[in-house]
Amino acid sequence: MDSVRDTLWINTRIATCDAHQPEPYGAVHGHALWLRGTHIHALLPQEQAVREFAGRGEVIDAQGCWLTPGFIDCHTHLVYGGNRAAEWAQRLQGVPYTQIAMAGGGILSTVRATRALDEDELALASLARLKALMAEGVTTVEIKSGYGLTLHDEIKQLRAAHKLATSLPVELASTLLSAHALPPEFSDDSDGYIRHICDVILPAVAREHLAEAVDVFCESVGFSPAQTRRVFEAATAHGLRVKGHVEQLSNLGGAQLVAEFSGLSADHIEYLDDAGVAALAKAGTVAVLLPGAYYFLGETQKPPVAKLRAAGVAMAVATDLNPGTSPFASIRLAMNQACVLFGLTPEEALLGVTRHAAQALGRATSHGRLAAGCVADLLLWDIEHPAEIMYALGTNPLSRRLFRGTEG
Repeated sequence: MDSVRDTLWINTRIATCDAHQPEPYGAVHGHALWLRGTHIHALLPQEQAVREFAGRGEVIDAQGCWLTPGFIDCHTHLVYGGNRAAEWAQRLQGVPYTQIAMAGGGILSTVRATRALDEDELALASLARLKALMAEGVTTVEIKSGYGLTLHDEIKQLRAAHKLATSLPVELASTLLSAHALPPEFSDDSDGYIRHICDVILPAVAREHLAEAVDVFCESVGFSPAQTRRVFEAATAHGLRVKGHVEQLSNLGGAQLVAEFSGLSADHIEYLDDAGVAALAKAGTVAVLLPGAYYFLGETQKPPVAKLRAAGVAMAVATDLNPGTSPFASIRLAMNQACVLFGLTPEEALLGVTRHAAQALGRATSHGRLAAGCVADLLLWDIEHPAEIMYALGTNPLSRRLFRGTEG
């Protein structure tokens, strides 16, 4: 039997992002991190660690650099075909979105481009985006469907996401988002499409274990709270967790609905009200902030960060990577935007892509922290302070990226 590989990281400053560590960033100094195989074995005072580790494996001198957990991008639409740069240019010149959509643009243009590709072509078209996230330290990524909107094409999207993840050192959290937009086949029958999701698409995806959660765009331009409830009920019946695109453009009470179903996360939430904040706090549902879309769309309504903070609601930060409203394959940009646009502290932004992002994907016990028993996904940064990770963009201070204890 092959022995498990042990490594010990010494002379490092460690931002554990662990709530059990009282210092900002969960920082510990004078400690060493002991990895055993794919997981963290121990975090110990360095002298003790070196003594106990002697002769067990490789000792790595971090030379004073910072270690953080691997980053988790907990909300992306990474797998899609085509792009909408021409549409963006039209919007910049004042062409209304409704006019663009009537001319064949908008989300349905991405649906057409996605449907036109087979599974391998779709994976290849999305590869550079995933590699860009990984280059900035992402080790776990959530990828949604929602640009197929038929049984065949939704499954194709999810399979393409799995194909990408199995070919690279990254973990996938896959989400079914068939209730993203109304497909042309159901243009006058939104209730009929919801029935199709609940009776056909969702059961098929569950049988093939292609998704671990189900999402709905609950909005006036998406699907109603009543329709969202039906999808959530079907998801729960098939053993899948729920999350929601909610309160982005208006307040329909979607966050309270997510909380009612013990949902993993309520995402966007710019129009979240006090009742919604209280519901998330009571349910332990994570608030996922998506500043890329807020920036790209030129929005002015900000999520109620101060109220979320006061209520103790965990706040995650994600890229919302998608072709229409947040075409940014940069987790560090999302962190920077969360600080500058939404008022998060750098510590909150780092927790937003580690511990709280792990919670938003149902991985709170195993991911997003540097603590014994957690996966050995970690990043080595050539910086003097953790705030530097999101402070200056254009250069990348990431020195080494480990996935399950192996560099890559």
